[in-house]
Amino acid sequence: MAIALTFPDGNVKNFDDGTTVLAVAQSISVSLGKKAVAGLLDDHLIDIEAPITHDGKIAILTKDDDQALTVLRQTGAFLLAAAIHALHPDVQLGGGAATDDGFYYDTDRQGSQLTVDQLPALKAKMAELATGSAERVVLSAADAKAQFKAQPYKLKLLAQAGDAVLAFKLGDFVDFGEGAILPSLKDVKHFDLLSVAGAYWEGKSSNPMLQRLYGTAYFKAADLEQDAKNRQEAREHDHRTIGRDLDLFFVDPKVGAGLPYWMPKGATIRRVIERYIIDKELADGYEHVYTPVLANLDLYKTSGHWDHYREDMFPPMDMGDGEMLELRPMNCPSHIQIYKHHIRSYRELPLRIAELGMMHRYEKSGALSGLQRVREMTLNDGHTFVALDQVQEEFKKILRLIMDVYADFNISDYTFRLSYRDPKNTAKYFDDDEMWNRSQTMLKGAMDDLGLDYYEAEGEAAFYGPKLDIQTKTALGNDETMSTIQLDFMLPERFELTYVGKDGQEHRPVMIHRGIVGTMERFIAYLTEIYKGAFPTWLAPTQAMLIPVNPDEQGDYVKELHDKMLKAGLRVDMDLRNEKMGYKIREAQTQKIPYTVVVGETERANAGVSVRKYGETHTEEESTKMFIESMQAEVKNYSRDGKTKPGDVASKF
Repeated sequence: MAIALTFPDGNVKNFDDGTTVLAVAQSISVSLGKKAVAGLLDDHLIDIEAPITHDGKIAILTKDDDQALTVLRQTGAFLLAAAIHALHPDVQLGGGAATDDGFYYDTDRQGSQLTVDQLPALKAKMAELATGSAERVVLSAADAKAQFKAQPYKLKLLAQAGDAVLAFKLGDFVDFGEGAILPSLKDVKHFDLLSVAGAYWEGKSSNPMLQRLYGTAYFKAADLEQDAKNRQEAREHDHRTIGRDLDLFFVDPKVGAGLPYWMPKGATIRRVIERYIIDKELADGYEHVYTPVLANLDLYKTSGHWDHYREDMFPPMDMGDGEMLELRPMNCPSHIQIYKHHIRSYRELPLRIAELGMMHRYEKSGALSGLQRVREMTLNDGHTFVALDQVQEEFKKILRLIMDVYADFNISDYTFRLSYRDPKNTAKYFDDDEMWNRSQTMLKGAMDDLGLDYYEAEGEAAFYGPKLDIQTKTALGNDETMSTIQLDFMLPERFELTYVGKDGQEHRPVMIHRGIVGTMERFIAYLTEIYKGAFPTWLAPTQAMLIPVNPDEQGDYVKELHDKMLKAGLRVDMDLRNEKMGYKIREAQTQKIPYTVVVGETERANAGVSVRKYGETHTEEESTKMFIESMQAEVKNYSRDGKTKPGDVASKF
């Protein structure tokens, strides 16, 4: 029986049923057969010796193709499993896979799991095994079960594998999995094992916690070296590491994964940002409210969140009397209730409602990460209700507010993305073509009128409407959505929102959703990584550390200075321990406190201070009065260096 394979250039050739990628490559040319490392069958990666049993689109991969890196890393995962089997035969093997930046393999062992200390020996064993050759064997379901009868996790994976599996044999070790490995294991030369972490089996917290070993691999040594540099840079910026070292926050899985606890220093940073945002919004005409974190499930059925967002919501709570309560995943239905509480007139529009609203998302344990991905978050949320002819002006006003905030936080690297629905996948969006066409045209028109550069992205819209996403660059250069402005014609319709117009008739408002800095959790994670923990003075939890040269002689003066600075609205601490002054100064620098203030006998006599700024080695002598006033000015100016002033970025609006 013949099968028809379609090549990237559109040509179709017939081959025998059960042919392999290698045979197909060799039929094209001898050289391609030698270079081939795997194939893509209908865009799915398959091994070079996997039997092809149906018609499809095929592409031959060589080392020069981007997908070849995935094959290399799947080979790395296979070699890691083989090394674990060789050195730790009592370990139960789960599954392994390539990732965007490396590979991993999951393991389990009674009593004691594998640790990071065992990675060097495993790496050496992998290098030794890479000198051998892997044999491909096709196992029937029965043979596969017999082969892996002592591996319970493998048996679970086999249940999903079908009637037969392609297995890879290296000595007495046998493994299987989706995808491919390289024809020659010797090509796995430039690799490293990186870390060990816990991972729930199949990503479900109800399943056992396995030990996941991470590694990476490249075809070129220079790429591996660059990866090591990038990872070191990432570690230095990682908000989880900085948060631990500076005692900003912690997450305890025993209490609840994805539920951060804010320590006093982290809480101070958050409180400063929250007060700043509230004051900024009040000055811009917003009315701040508090709404419950729980609501009747029917509210989210009306809003459409239950239909379109159910997988990301916590299970409803049955109150036993027919009432079902839900932890809110979004604040917009709550703000709609504020709007509906009174009869509204056109004179009240635009009506701006804002809240630092706590929300809950049902995130899988494997997706949780520090403050970046959490289950409980507080969104800097706001909703404006406008008449149709007010949309563009309000859009411009919101964008101006966002730009003002960015200037205060010194955020300058960002782009504008217009996020539309995917016309090929309309099922995930509110079903109203006229609404989508109207709102997307209106959003695009507003951006064009403002003369701003933007790019368009289908499939990134909210289920109820298109949006402008402002994409910022993280400390490592990745894109992240910081702020959004969303047009919504759907929710006003679903909740039957109205206002009384000039004509005395009821009209439907347009709802604009907007987030200035996103959630407090993600925003503080972003700032922590951008600043590497060295927060500018206006945000720093401790703005100055006061250190007497001799606590017995200058201690009282330091206490007076401490009280005076507190009354001046500054956040200061003092170190009166009987430790060496150099040690205390280094510790203040380690904690990345903006100012270290040393007071000796000369400073006390002259009512002055000796000031060292974080990151600098020299000190400056100042009067106490001048130092306090300069710090107050710095805080008031959001620690700007004088180059950026409020409104500079937003002036074009």
